[in-house]
Amino acid sequence: MEKEFVSLLNRHPGILYKVCSLYCKDREDRNDLFQEIVLQLWKAFPTFKNESAVTTWMYRIALNTAISNFRKKSGKPQPVSFSDLDFQIPDLKEDIAEEEISLLYASIEQLSPVEKAVISLYLDDRSYDEMASILGISKSNVGVKLNRIKTKLETLIKSITR
Repeated sequence: MEKEFVSLLNRHPGILYKVCSLYCKDREDRNDLFQEIVLQLWKAFPTFKNESAVTTWMYRIALNTAISNFRKKSGKPQPVSFSDLDFQIPDLKEDIAEEEISLLYASIEQLSPVEKAVISLYLDDRSYDEMASILGISKSNVGVKLNRIKTKLETLIKSITR
């Protein structure tokens, strides 16, 4: 069972790294969260019944762990000031897409933990069905949340670019 678990982690490390990066800015916090997610996956591994894709199961546990960890550390999300963001002045030759991605991630940092989870799954090209399964909400609720998050992100990006 231990070898199966380690093999599973080695096949899908990106899921864990992505979730840790979304919820923790500090390297030590990311490492702590990574370990906590691995522990929770290990505890849940014997009960995994292959009723969903293994990646869906991993996302669900990782996101639930990250969100509960986030809530333990702070009662509510704190807005990030521009001075705290690691902005770099782009070279004139840099691709505009990279700047847009930076704006997107700066805006995502300002979302609530649940909103971050939803948009992360969306950006990872997960289907509405899979997102609903991971998040424990209905498929139609996924659509509603995504539309609200997209609108919120547009507003945040506009406020940053002004």
